[in-house]
Amino acid sequence: MSIESPIVAFTILIATILIVPPVFEKLRLPGLIGLIIAGVLLGQSGLKLLDHDSETVKLLSEVGKIYLMFVAGLEIDLAQFRKTKNRSIGFGLLTFIVPLVTGIAIGQVFGFSWNASLLIGSLLASHTLLAYPIVSRLGVVNNEAVTVTIGATIFTDTGALLVLAVCVGIHQGEFTLLSLASLLLGLMLYSATVLFGFDWAGKAFFRRSGEQEGKQFLFILLALFVASVGAQVVGVEKIVGAFLAGLAVNDVLGRSPSREKVEFVGSVLFIPCFFIDMGLLIDLPAFIKTLSSIGLTIAIVAGLIGSKFVAALLAKLLYRYSRNELLTMWSLSLPQVAATLAATLVAYQALNPAGERLVNEDVLNSVIVLMVVTSVAGPLITARVASLLPLAQTATEEESLLKQWEGQAHDSTPRSQLPFTVVVPLYNPQTQRYMIELAALIAKHSAGQVIPLAIARSHIHMDDPQIEEVLGQSQQLLQGASTIAQEFGVPTWAKVRIDDDVALGISRASREENANLIVMGWSRTFGLRARLFGNVIDSVFWSSHCPVAVTRLLSSPTTIERILVPVDSLTQQTLHTIQFAQILATTRQASVTLLYVCTRRVPAAQIAQVEAQLYEITANSAVKVQTIVQDDIVKAIVQESNNFDLVILHAVRQRTTAGFAVSDVTTQAIKELTGSMIILGEPQN
Repeated sequence: MSIESPIVAFTILIATILIVPPVFEKLRLPGLIGLIIAGVLLGQSGLKLLDHDSETVKLLSEVGKIYLMFVAGLEIDLAQFRKTKNRSIGFGLLTFIVPLVTGIAIGQVFGFSWNASLLIGSLLASHTLLAYPIVSRLGVVNNEAVTVTIGATIFTDTGALLVLAVCVGIHQGEFTLLSLASLLLGLMLYSATVLFGFDWAGKAFFRRSGEQEGKQFLFILLALFVASVGAQVVGVEKIVGAFLAGLAVNDVLGRSPSREKVEFVGSVLFIPCFFIDMGLLIDLPAFIKTLSSIGLTIAIVAGLIGSKFVAALLAKLLYRYSRNELLTMWSLSLPQVAATLAATLVAYQALNPAGERLVNEDVLNSVIVLMVVTSVAGPLITARVASLLPLAQTATEEESLLKQWEGQAHDSTPRSQLPFTVVVPLYNPQTQRYMIELAALIAKHSAGQVIPLAIARSHIHMDDPQIEEVLGQSQQLLQGASTIAQEFGVPTWAKVRIDDDVALGISRASREENANLIVMGWSRTFGLRARLFGNVIDSVFWSSHCPVAVTRLLSSPTTIERILVPVDSLTQQTLHTIQFAQILATTRQASVTLLYVCTRRVPAAQIAQVEAQLYEITANSAVKVQTIVQDDIVKAIVQESNNFDLVILHAVRQRTTAGFAVSDVTTQAIKELTGSMIILGEPQN
């Protein structure tokens, strides 16, 4: 086959996306940097295996570019923005205007036109929350300075893209005040149509489509591309429409499975293709020449770093933040990835009637250097300074996990008048005994009941002989489960449900029975992104109204004597996991050990603070606290687990960053743990 064949190009792209990012992440560098370098090596400056002008690369890169901005819109946490709206707007103005003015000054010093200078300023004005998973892991997301910085993203990204739209519009046509007014008016009407129209249409469609995730996914894709095409119709760039579409459907998608699928498709295919194409665009000799006359590059990098610091300093003085909060805001707003790279490529490819580019190759190369520097430095600084922020205060006299489970405000019947109910979905008779035993122990402790549940998949015809066969198998499962539960003297009410969706059948039946807890068996199914759980468990996590305990028990729960609970920070989810372990330990007079593992970079004051809080909440119990300082957190957890009968973890769902999946300690630990374990997941808000 010819090397120009679309199939060959696509194969090379897939192989690159699969192999390169993990290698760079092992070197503690962002995987997207590896994709850009791979693009350079595979392009005309290297092996010449890929060509930027090929139809395959053009299509995938173009889709990736608008997908990147769409995901950037989805990633903005509107709930966080609403919490501190006024201060987020204030800091958003500061961290937008100061870099904008700095960029304009740099453009003028280096001889660019006013339009190009304004565009350079807008490139510096936005930021990408590359370090969000770090502040999430440290448990400081609720710190006001962090919340304000997250909320400011909606202002900086929107403002930067609007400036881009105006600059490209001016560059590509004859500039008059009338044409500018026409462009701005069209942009305002278009933005209002997308933001409000798509939000309304999305909510209406999702109500009518029920749980048909395939149709919902296609609707979101249609919204993305309609918004992109509409942007071109009114005379602005496609990525503006994609970003607005992301904002518009943000509330519609929430944290639903459909959203995960939308982000998943972009993160594993289209967005990586965009970064590879960025590498293909780099002319290595010209890039080296740009670095040899490094003035512009230094000015852009230093201007961005300095202007973002000034903006954070002004916010500190205005809102009376501490020094560590100042540095955290600065480091969070440093990385320039999503909006910056997409906008730079648009500006570089924008030609006026005379064939001149809006920004030249020197700016493109300088922005790539800026991305590398800030995407590495920003998260490193965040990890250092955010660990010094005060943790959210946790009430020492929290209600027990049982009371929190029982206090469901939406129930028409008060929880206190209902028996504590544990639902156990059954499928495999070989593993059901240990699950029923665990459920019976917890239910007995709470004077509750166990409901073994069997889901019979429905068919089009209810008189289908297969239905009878499935119902018969379900009854056999339930009889065995009821016998096991009765050994513990726990009331048992077996239930069969006919449903066309196993996961939703479990969630619906649990809600009908006012379940307080769902106990499920472990699934070994992993997707392309090594998802935490299989499809059924994953869907139950998303749709359940109550906590879900996913179990992998290698021995009977009645033999458990030592329970290990790894903790990273004292969040509400961590507290619930500790309380769950305490309840389980009480049923068997077992011991519970809280394992706090931190790296050597965590300051001693931070370690002491976490330890003090852990000792405080366990003061009146037999729970032990153990601290280990080791850089490889997963290795420490796995080694320590060998001394325990059971490990209880809390499920962590981390957001994507610039469209890339972010791994977490829980996911890695699950892969390496060999003993019994329980993963406790909270219902989605």
